[in-house]
Amino acid sequence: LVLGGARRVPPPPPCQCSQSDLCLFLLQSELDLEKGMEMRKWVLSGILASEETYLSHLEALLLPMKPLKAAATTSQPVLTSQQIETIFFKVPELYEIHKEFYDGLFPRVQQWSHQQRVGDLFQKLASQLGVYRAFVDNYGVAMETAEKCCQANSQFAEISEVLMTLFRRVHPSTSHRWNVALLYKPVDRVTRSTLVLHDLLKHTPSSHPDHPLLQDALRISQNFLSSINEEITPRRQSMTVKKGEHRQLLKDSFMVELVEGARKLRHVFLFTDLLLCTKLKKQSGGKTQQYDCKWYIPLTDLSFQTVDESEAAPNIPLVLDEELDAMKIKISQIKNDIQREKRANKGSKAIERLKKKLSEQESLLLLMSPSMAFRVHSRNGKSYTFLISSDYERAEWRENIREQQKKCFKSFSLTSVELQMLTNSCVKLQTVHSIPLTINKEDDESPGLYGFLNVIVHSATGFKQSSNLYCTLEVDSFGYFVNKAKTRVYRDTAEPNWNEEFEIELEGSQTLRILCYEKCYNKTKITKEDGESTDRIMGKGQVQLDPQALQDRDWQRTVIAMNGIEVKLSVKFTSREFSLKRMPSRKQTGVFGVKIAVVTKRERSKVPYIVRQCVEEIERRGMEEVGIYRVSGVATDIQALKAAFDVNNKDVSVMMSEMDVNAIAGTLKLYFRELPEPLFTDEFYPNFAEGIALSDPVAKESCMLNLLLSLPEANLLTFLFLLDHLKRVAEKETVNKMSLHNLATVFGPTLLRPSEKESKLPANPSQPISMTDSWSLEVMSQVQVLLYFLQLEAIPAPDSKRQSILFSTEV
Repeated sequence: LVLGGARRVPPPPPCQCSQSDLCLFLLQSELDLEKGMEMRKWVLSGILASEETYLSHLEALLLPMKPLKAAATTSQPVLTSQQIETIFFKVPELYEIHKEFYDGLFPRVQQWSHQQRVGDLFQKLASQLGVYRAFVDNYGVAMETAEKCCQANSQFAEISEVLMTLFRRVHPSTSHRWNVALLYKPVDRVTRSTLVLHDLLKHTPSSHPDHPLLQDALRISQNFLSSINEEITPRRQSMTVKKGEHRQLLKDSFMVELVEGARKLRHVFLFTDLLLCTKLKKQSGGKTQQYDCKWYIPLTDLSFQTVDESEAAPNIPLVLDEELDAMKIKISQIKNDIQREKRANKGSKAIERLKKKLSEQESLLLLMSPSMAFRVHSRNGKSYTFLISSDYERAEWRENIREQQKKCFKSFSLTSVELQMLTNSCVKLQTVHSIPLTINKEDDESPGLYGFLNVIVHSATGFKQSSNLYCTLEVDSFGYFVNKAKTRVYRDTAEPNWNEEFEIELEGSQTLRILCYEKCYNKTKITKEDGESTDRIMGKGQVQLDPQALQDRDWQRTVIAMNGIEVKLSVKFTSREFSLKRMPSRKQTGVFGVKIAVVTKRERSKVPYIVRQCVEEIERRGMEEVGIYRVSGVATDIQALKAAFDVNNKDVSVMMSEMDVNAIAGTLKLYFRELPEPLFTDEFYPNFAEGIALSDPVAKESCMLNLLLSLPEANLLTFLFLLDHLKRVAEKETVNKMSLHNLATVFGPTLLRPSEKESKLPANPSQPISMTDSWSLEVMSQVQVLLYFLQLEAIPAPDSKRQSILFSTEV
């Protein structure tokens, strides 16, 4: 047998087998193989001829492009540059792709042999079908534009006739106009190429190296045909790009961008080859959602800006906590009003008006609350700054981008048309469909948990080498995440055993996040990113706070997996209906849960010993501790100190000196929280709540000071002692990050929350975990009362009382 006249097949070797049927089978198999090779060459010869014809069609389309483009820059253009790009969109790229394919295939067919390979050419051709995707998406617009230009422009109509004449030389029977006949060819080409691949694969043995490559090319072609023959679903998450690869959406979310000192809400999309920042257009008249592109960076050109690279990095305009809390108060008030309107059945107009106000306030809070910088830098010298609320989200974006950058090798730029198409596709590709506001949630969605979550961070495994390790805990509140607790650093270990318990306050929270860090003490060797801590995130994970699972208030163990690391936790939830109850005094010994007047009388002191000791220790070594009074202390340490104070342990001061200062702060807060009656008393609490609501400043000051000076002596002197301390803490705000408002937020409910018998808060036994917005409003009111006294320059308390607590030697 001779293949292509180039090679003579040697006769089969003499049979060494006694089974003649097997020999005949092997001989027939070899004959079939040779026949298949001949058929492969025949199919490929047909493909070459078809490619020649197709290239001539594309050349006919390209023929007028150059003169039309040249004329577009003159004073009398035939077509505008935009019209030219629309009509001939992607035609040059299609020509280059097929010219390269033809030039590669022709010599291989001419030099045909039994082992000749062509699969790589077909696989590459199939991988570039993305250009056809773009062509097909633009096809309808191109047809319409060409038709309109023919009718409106006589010169272009004449060019069209010339094109039609050229086309009829190849297809004399055609009756189509030039734009229909020529522009349809690329669409038709994909179908024909897929059919040819079927034939080629049929005559390629499965053992041939080309077989898997041709299978892959056929799979890509079939998937492409399916995508253009059926309606594209709104959830389709990939599109095709210039070189034909699938561009997939990996991640998207709403983020705050800092633009010339102003905060702007953006929808950011991470694709497999670029980062795209868009602005959501305002919708009107029932129009579908649309985006405007603000900027994009190819992943090959993207880096994370470091402090050294940008000494002129923009300062983040911080929003005062008072402003954020004012927004939260308005949100709670509006939610309360909406519920009241629903109960009163007053009609939908009033509710819709309130919902609009709620949306405005929640959008403003979402815009103003983030303060953690996430900076990206482009190779062209431009930098962009996002503001994110938690280290978890920032790390997630960095990880996703860095992982994808490993697969990107070439830079590129998008034409205006390509960029517009990409931006338009975001409407279909997005996974986050609305701004994360509670107004956008369905009525049956969980409102989140309100109360206290006790978390024990037990241990972690899976570290590859010994390090200095610690964990932080975050929970969501009002739509963004806040850091709530931090374990101690466990040094030089691959299996840390923290076994630390924290009590975290929840405000509509639905998710608990945990981040595991390696503490980096030698900071000179590490490049700081975004000017933040150099500590390296080793892993991160999260767990959903399920109201049903947490209903019984028992401890529940869980394991959070993160990048090969496993962290063991125990969690227990107590709703505010239970956790904020003040229990009546049932004992006369000890100090916790005992009336403050009883304790001071027993101690013969003006201020309880426990308050003075805790304040003294905190002022000795905790004034510059970041988040002092806000960051949770270890619960086991707090309970140990509580027991020591209750039994009047002589070594309590030694115990305190060896404990983390946050545990001492937690002990002081626990003391005030467990008082059977608040420091501001049940009797006066309603008056303080009414006084803080007065609008006239003179009347408010007179009312508030008279109420304060009416408190029992032990309560007043203890409060004044604590007030002076908290003001000194706030003086170190630049270091400890605790402003007067932050301190009021921590201590307000602790000092003012009334005992159960006086509480005006509604009890709803059917929903023990949820919390009405009226409760949020009451908490906010308690914060405002304490903040008012913290902000007063001086309180004209009787000098004798103030002197006696500040300089008394009584114990």
